[in-house]
Amino acid sequence: MNPTKKVAFYTLGCKLNFSETSTIARGFNDEGFDRVDFKESADVYVINTCSVTENADKRFKTIVKQAQKNNPEAFVAAIGCYAQLKPEELADVNGVDLVLGATEKFKITDYLNDLTKNDFGEVHSCEIEEADFYVGSYSIGDRTRAFLKVQDGCDYKCTYCTIPLARGISRSDTISNVLKNAKEISEQGIKEIVLTGVNIGDYGKGEFGNKKHEHTFLDLVTELDKVKGIERLRISSIEPNLLKNETIDLVSKSRAFVPHFHIPLQSGSNDILKKMKRRYMKELYVDRVSKIKEVMPHACIGVDVIVGFPGETDELFLETYNFLNALDISYLHVFQYSERDNTEAANMPNVVSKAKRSKRSKMLRGLSAKKRRAFYENQLQTSRTVLFEGENKEGYIHGFTENYVKVKAPWNPELVNTIHDVKLTEIDEDGLVRFNFIKEFA
Repeated sequence: MNPTKKVAFYTLGCKLNFSETSTIARGFNDEGFDRVDFKESADVYVINTCSVTENADKRFKTIVKQAQKNNPEAFVAAIGCYAQLKPEELADVNGVDLVLGATEKFKITDYLNDLTKNDFGEVHSCEIEEADFYVGSYSIGDRTRAFLKVQDGCDYKCTYCTIPLARGISRSDTISNVLKNAKEISEQGIKEIVLTGVNIGDYGKGEFGNKKHEHTFLDLVTELDKVKGIERLRISSIEPNLLKNETIDLVSKSRAFVPHFHIPLQSGSNDILKKMKRRYMKELYVDRVSKIKEVMPHACIGVDVIVGFPGETDELFLETYNFLNALDISYLHVFQYSERDNTEAANMPNVVSKAKRSKRSKMLRGLSAKKRRAFYENQLQTSRTVLFEGENKEGYIHGFTENYVKVKAPWNPELVNTIHDVKLTEIDEDGLVRFNFIKEFA
């Protein structure tokens, strides 16, 4: 391949997608490509797609148009979850030359011997049952923290979700390979690693190509906590029924794991949870939050919630609102229910109007702002450590404390990717926290 060829990437969706994009990009680098920003002219544009929401579907066409505007002759490839679920639909989008499914995406450079644009998108996608092997990934060089993939796929059958159809069965990396990747990341000078996957609490299943659990998530975090050179480890989204007391206790005493949990709830109504086929009731969720706050009162707890699921009456939505309002949590990620083809929920009766979904989403976003403000106020006058990000945003540098309080200070390039002890002092007009350095920084 011509070593002067340029490739650009655009990633939609989750941290897992970002980790895989980064790994795929390193494969292009090995083949002699130079990686450039998506806004620049490139010979190849790779779009890593998402299937979780209707909005992610719609954005795909806009991104393809942007690529074509940057270079009308560029070769455009679509990979990822949407590419696995609806390859023909993506192939029909004007400008798309190649569509690769769940297993093929990791071999993308094998399909690029000829970069001549196609009249019609070429599709290579497997049956999802064939996505039964594990490909390790991690992001590096894109931001201050790295996303480390430890698990893929899901065996749950939530009635609204297409991820099992897009990513296949639950399977895990080996502990030895996770530790190797973590060491490689730390050797690059990255201070924080975020563990990611589809259902990371299910870690251990399929670790050696079988369905048995040779190891558990607790085994994994115990070993990772011992890796020298990693200053921070953060657990991304973990199901409440898989977040065990032993894991919470380990984080509370950990050298590197930070007091921050993101725990999907989806609904505060047991009736809706049953329709969703979630594997817990809201009482278990209360128990998990209580346990975390008992051993880590300063912990940050984020919550995923879906509004407008079929059958969610005004009364059931208020049940969710009041449940969340009373819960000692720090912020919400709010999603409007989005009908997905080939899911059970798409055929359920009592559909909630788009207008009601939007109104309920707005109410919960308002509650989230209130919760975050209260959490930040509770952290004022406390001492924390801050990892500073690398971007100059209108003359300010931002960073996050170990318990995910976002802080700001006047831009200073010397702060980038450094950790400092600070005292949180006040919340500014943007809702961000200002601070004083505990040790003088000049």
